[in-house]
Amino acid sequence: MIAKAKAVAHGIRAMLYVSGESRNKKHPEKITRVCDNFMPQGMDATGIFTEMKFATMNHPNIKNNVIRMEISPAMEHTENFTLDDWRQLWQDFAAAFDIQEIRDKDGKVVSMQTNISGSKSSIWLHEESNSGIPHLHAIVSRVDEKGNINNDHAIHLRAQRAAEMIARQRGWTTAQHIHETNIPKVSADCMEALRELDKWSWDGYQERLTAKGYELYLRKDKKDVIRGYVLLKGNTKFKASELGKGRNLTASRIKQTWEKLHSDKTQQVRPATKQPVVSTPKPSVPNSTRQKPQPVIRQNNPIFENYTTYKPNSQPTEFEHDGKTYNRYLPDKVLDFFNDEFDYRELANWQDLQNLAMAYFTLITSPYEVTSGGGGGGSQSDLKWGRDPKEDEIEFARRCAQAASNRIGRHSKGGIKRK
Repeated sequence: MIAKAKAVAHGIRAMLYVSGESRNKKHPEKITRVCDNFMPQGMDATGIFTEMKFATMNHPNIKNNVIRMEISPAMEHTENFTLDDWRQLWQDFAAAFDIQEIRDKDGKVVSMQTNISGSKSSIWLHEESNSGIPHLHAIVSRVDEKGNINNDHAIHLRAQRAAEMIARQRGWTTAQHIHETNIPKVSADCMEALRELDKWSWDGYQERLTAKGYELYLRKDKKDVIRGYVLLKGNTKFKASELGKGRNLTASRIKQTWEKLHSDKTQQVRPATKQPVVSTPKPSVPNSTRQKPQPVIRQNNPIFENYTTYKPNSQPTEFEHDGKTYNRYLPDKVLDFFNDEFDYRELANWQDLQNLAMAYFTLITSPYEVTSGGGGGGSQSDLKWGRDPKEDEIEFARRCAQAASNRIGRHSKGGIKRK
């Protein structure tokens, strides 16, 4: 069972989509209303959203005024579900969502218990267009019936934990267990796809995987260089870094893996004689000079942007650094990158890494260990830290993430420290 949650500002668009009234929804006949809570029954999307707007009138500063959720149990677990069963599943999920207190590594509460069970909400059952797999969509007010705000900090983590709780309570297979169980099969399919290729190409690799039921999404930088990829099968996502052995299926190594699989063919076209290789002695490096990789020093005058004011396609974001809490407006695409780069399912110290990377990104501090006074405005070091004029925000975010990883290391949940 998988669950997603996100606080959004475009509540009316979300409500139109969930109810099937949006033009972007191809098959509205595959949508069924499950229940509406704390408001009149049977209203259209506009009426439901109007009710939720009334609930938030006393909190005009709330930008993201609704929570959008998706709950996806495995098809075999809901094969004989009635509408009452789906309604009960929502109620159980909401209770598991509300009961949690999210704490940081020091035990400090960063997100209090919520009360979506006591908030206006509209729940709908969707069926995927092709597979027919059913899943729930929910739109929930950020303010409950008592006038209290439902905290949205680490809301994606709260939703996933609630899904895991419900799966265990019902004896269902958890999403994490399914994910880990499927990795060997996905890895084997990738290796088979490589064996089927007579010549290496991303197009050929994608074509072979599509035939096996996967969707492949490439991640490219500004120069159109492929930096990574993910595979999707149903509702499950697989990163290239978790497939294969020794990261041999990652974007930077996959061509070498293909060459090893086809080594017999490549050797046949090579000349029989080998040219002698003359090795050049390398000077020894004293131990004192062997250090962790340092951030790349950019020679151009960096761009100093501290993200203290709202811009379109950005989200208010709270994070901690050096014992202080900061609020900034980070671009949606940058937040998605940090969430993906420091995956809470894989890393025990994902929160620390995210906090430090965001502090670097917003110029609160720099990898050169010279702070900017906490307000953002650039490093005071001769080694200036900031976004290179030739970089886009994702490239700079990637550099910040790498610097954070170099500084504190990546600790997997299995207890292995990964650099």
